[in-house]
Amino acid sequence: MMDHRVYCDLLEPEIARLAAALGAAEPGALVPACGDWTALDLAQHVGVVHRWTVRVVTTAASARIPFREVPVEYPAHWSDYPGWIEEGGRELLAALRSVDGAAPVWAWGADQHMRFWSRRQFHEAMVHRVDAERAAGIPPVIDPIHAVDAIDEFLENIPCGRASGPAIAALAEEGSAAVHLHATDADGEWTVRLAPDGYRWERGHGKGDVAVRAPVADLLLLTYGRRAPEGLEVFGDLRLLARWLEASRM
Repeated sequence: MMDHRVYCDLLEPEIARLAAALGAAEPGALVPACGDWTALDLAQHVGVVHRWTVRVVTTAASARIPFREVPVEYPAHWSDYPGWIEEGGRELLAALRSVDGAAPVWAWGADQHMRFWSRRQFHEAMVHRVDAERAAGIPPVIDPIHAVDAIDEFLENIPCGRASGPAIAALAEEGSAAVHLHATDADGEWTVRLAPDGYRWERGHGKGDVAVRAPVADLLLLTYGRRAPEGLEVFGDLRLLARWLEASRM
């Protein structure tokens, strides 16, 4: 995990790249591996989340703010969406840079501090930038260091997700099992342990009932549901891997 200010600095160019990728896509272009989500759906989602997070941060919210309490006016024309994304991004960056990363705030993850939001929004922007590039037919590039940190954050947060939390708990209650992820091009190994006494994960080498070896960018896309395990090195219980990937969807 990096410093709150560092995440803010990393977030700024990701938002610009995301806006540019959306500008290169057609509004009806499907976002690969995201069901029937289109580039327009993606743009609206990103814009809403940015403006909602601004409200959470600037009010130092102590409880979840419903999305409906943050009114949003969508652009009338697709050509205006990149600028709208950049505008919301500037507001988000200004809000995050105005606060201390250690200050308390409501967050849907375990870390109830402002630094949760700078880290979360950087990784969210990075993954959605990849979504937009793929929708536009642009080959995405993911920095391995940032991919490793994004997987760390994903594993920290999924037990707290409104959908993933109960699904993971239910999977853990069924019996003990372990999922191992091994990056082949970066310093990244993770073992997720599921057991009736709860969910836990750790960095480092470990034995799993199923293991996946792949470049860290592919592991990130796999954990985020942006690609299937086909084409990766998978050893062990394929059914467990499929159930884990389904349960851990945020």
